Amino acid sequence: MTDAQLWLAALEIGAFFSLIALGMYLVVVGADFFNFAMGPYAMAAAMACSFVVVDYGVPLWLALLLGLAVCMALSVITEKLVVQQVQKRSGRGELPALVAVTAVLFAVQQLAGTIFGRTPLPGQKLFDFQAVTVAGATVDSSSIVLIAGTAIVFVAVGVWLQTSQTGRLLRAVGDNPEAARVLGLPVNRVRLVAFTVAGLIAAIAGLLFASKAGVQFTSGLSWTLTAFIALVIGGTGRSWAPLIGGMLLGFVQVFAPYYFGASAAQTAILLIALVFFAFRPEGMLSRKVRV
Repeated sequence: MTDAQLWLAALEIGAFFSLIALGMYLVVVGADFFNFAMGPYAMAAAMACSFVVVDYGVPLWLALLLGLAVCMALSVITEKLVVQQVQKRSGRGELPALVAVTAVLFAVQQLAGTIFGRTPLPGQKLFDFQAVTVAGATVDSSSIVLIAGTAIVFVAVGVWLQTSQTGRLLRAVGDNPEAARVLGLPVNRVRLVAFTVAGLIAAIAGLLFASKAGVQFTSGLSWTLTAFIALVIGGTGRSWAPLIGGMLLGFVQVFAPYYFGASAAQTAILLIALVFFAFRPEGMLSRKVRV
């Protein structure tokens, strides 16, 4: 593998981590909550799509819609039936809801394994065209779609948050949920929008990345943990902050094993996480909360 190929692989993995971290970011900004089930959502979308294509010959476009629907439905169910209900009963306490979402994480993984099988499934390519060579790296259709798709999603989310009424409302509610309730803002509706859009982004991440690496039901946990660290590194100050953390971890994931051995990536990611938790828990770009 050439150095250029390594850089391409780092970009691909970083783009994937960034997308899932972006989904987490939206829930943090819009609902002031960490949804640790984002990785399993992405896994479920990719597995649902591949399962119906491989086992039942469903057309790809319909399978993609199914994957998107599954992921968004899981995100909405998590908010309406788990997070919201637990927070009501615990006086809006965050810890009980986090524990409940962690249970959702494992429940989604096991449910996906039961329904879609416990063997890895191949991802489905959205487009299939001849690979090209760029600076010595072989770039196939899945790589182009993943990187370009990530860029489009980040631009679209940034524009949506800054220019649309819903996006501005989402940021306002997330800054101070209690004040938003006092002012009569539709807090529950805004939270639902945040979870729904986050589920859509997680589905896109899973579908795009699976076309490169395949997917299995155990993937969700590691995806969630790495995306969470990417969000911690990037912070929540800007919509593109998760992209910084995701890309950093993508390069660590690829280059650390290449130069220092197979276990170096996990060690390096752990050390980076510890440094940020200890010295800059707000990440590189922190939010300025309006009160």
